[in-house]
Amino acid sequence: MKYAVTFRLATVGAALSLALAGCGGVKSDAGTATPAVSGAKGTVKLAVNPWVGYEANAAVVGYLLEKKLGYTVEKKNLKEEISWQGFETGEVDAILENWGHDDLKKTYIEEKKVAVEVGPTGNKGVIGWYVPQWMADKYPDITDWKNLNKYADLFKTSESKGKGQLLDGDPSFVTNDKALVSNLKLNYEVVFSGSEAALIKAAQQATAQQKPLLFYFYEPQWLFSREKYARVKLPAYTTGCDADPKKVACDYPDYALDKIASKKFADTGGAAYQLIKNFQWTNDDQNLVSDYITNQGMSADAAAEKWVNEHESTWKSWIPAAG
Repeated sequence: MKYAVTFRLATVGAALSLALAGCGGVKSDAGTATPAVSGAKGTVKLAVNPWVGYEANAAVVGYLLEKKLGYTVEKKNLKEEISWQGFETGEVDAILENWGHDDLKKTYIEEKKVAVEVGPTGNKGVIGWYVPQWMADKYPDITDWKNLNKYADLFKTSESKGKGQLLDGDPSFVTNDKALVSNLKLNYEVVFSGSEAALIKAAQQATAQQKPLLFYFYEPQWLFSREKYARVKLPAYTTGCDADPKKVACDYPDYALDKIASKKFADTGGAAYQLIKNFQWTNDDQNLVSDYITNQGMSADAAAEKWVNEHESTWKSWIPAAG
C-alpha cells in the first residue's frame, strides 16, 4: 500500500518459517500452452497475503498454472513484508497483489536485486475511512474529518480508552491511521480487529444493527457490492504528503496494484512467469471470485474453476503462446 507506513511485525524473523527447500522457481520451459500433467514442469511458489481479494488473484492464477500449463503450485500464507523476504530465501516466486510498498521495492529490487516488478494487476486500490450509509444519512456532516470530534462519543467502545474508536483490520496491513489521528488532532483511538474477516463482520453488524462504526477499509472489496458505506473525506492527498510516516496528515493515495517476482523466477520461470506477467483483470473480476469464496461456500479452487469456465475471453490472452 503505497507510501503508507508499513507496520513491521516484531516477530518477523520468527514468523518467517521459510526454510530453504531447494532451488526456488520453476523449470524453464517457455512457451507451452498445452495442458499437461500437474507437477510435470516444476513448482511455482505463490505468496498469499491475508485478504480475500488477494486470495482470488492467487486462486485464478494458480488454477491456470496447474490446469492449463501443467505446473504444481505451492501457496504460502504470508504477511506482506514477510512475502518480500521470501524472494531472498528462494521461498517465494511471486506476489500477486502489491500495494505500493516503495520502501520494500527499494530494499529488494534496487539494493538487494532479488526481485523485479512484473507489471499491474489491473486492479485499482483505494484505502480510506468509512461509516455505514445510515450514519451518513442521519449525520450528513460526519463524512468530513473536521467534524469527527463532534461525534467521537458515538464511537466509544470498551477498547477505545474513552475516545472514539477507529477500527482497523489486520495489524500487518499498511496503515497511516495512528499518525492521522494524532496529526489531525482527533479524539479517537485506533483499535485493530485482527483480520479482514473481523473488519467485515463489524461493518455488516454496524449496518444490520444500526451500530455506529468508523472503520478503515479498502477496494477492491466484494462487500461494497452488497452494502453501502460512506467514505470520510480526509485532507487531500498530494505527492509526498506521506513521505514522513510520523507527520502524515493527508488521505491515502490511489493505488495501481502490481505484481512482484523474484529475480530468479523472472529469469528462469518460463511460461509460468509469462502467465503471471500477462495476468490482468478488473476489480469486478476480483470481487466476483472473492464473493464465490466468501459468500457462496466455494473453495478457492472451485471459485477459480467457475470463473475460468465463464470468462475464457478474459484469461485466454494470459496463456503464453507455444514457442
